[in-house]
Amino acid sequence: MTYCVGMFINRGLVFMSDTRTNAGIDNISTFRKSQSWCEPGERFISVMTAGNLATTQAVVSLLEERTKAIEDRAPSLMAAPTMFQVARIVADTLKEVIANHAQTGQRADAAFNATIILGGQIKGSPPRLFLIYPEGNFIEAGEDTPFFQIGETKYGRPIIVRAYDRDMSFEEAAKLLLVSFDSTIKANLSVGLPLDMTVYEADSLKPGLTRRIEADDPYFQTISNGWGEALKSALDSLPAFKF
Repeated sequence: MTYCVGMFINRGLVFMSDTRTNAGIDNISTFRKSQSWCEPGERFISVMTAGNLATTQAVVSLLEERTKAIEDRAPSLMAAPTMFQVARIVADTLKEVIANHAQTGQRADAAFNATIILGGQIKGSPPRLFLIYPEGNFIEAGEDTPFFQIGETKYGRPIIVRAYDRDMSFEEAAKLLLVSFDSTIKANLSVGLPLDMTVYEADSLKPGLTRRIEADDPYFQTISNGWGEALKSALDSLPAFKF
């Protein structure tokens, strides 16, 4: 399992993903689940993946190849005129990889499925954020749905829903996501540190700030401990139940 969040705020886009792919008493693996491409001054594109590791790695490898505009090859991410067209390329690539696996008898909604969060900006258009499904279709974030989650979403979603504000700063967005991830990590062994974060400032058209947050990160430890204490304090402040 995994947990990834892509968030739209007025200042731009914030992406965060965990790195755990297998979980068990003696079987824990760590793989990066995010990838970005940039042509400074022209475009910035970022993806996060959740699902079957073989599927997601194949998709990212194909997308990497398709960042190069080569004749007689599939459309290039770096040549697509709009983010919508980029989303179509990513969706078609995901569907293609799953279909190839399906030749062995598996279904897209079974062992080889994967979902992708795609975000970025191309010069002349605003930043855009998409959620791409294994069937090859996708939806776009908007006023009513300003963030997308994939993977183990249920533990961290209530926190984002309650505290999200489109006008928040990048610092506030990062803090909110860290609380969401901390709650998910504590509730589910299949999500784990380190976390990868990418921040893209709208209209910058250049690589955003990237940071890996390890288990011993002082700020993350402060957030984790502080959130637990704040919850206990809030619970104690509520009126007692009477039988």
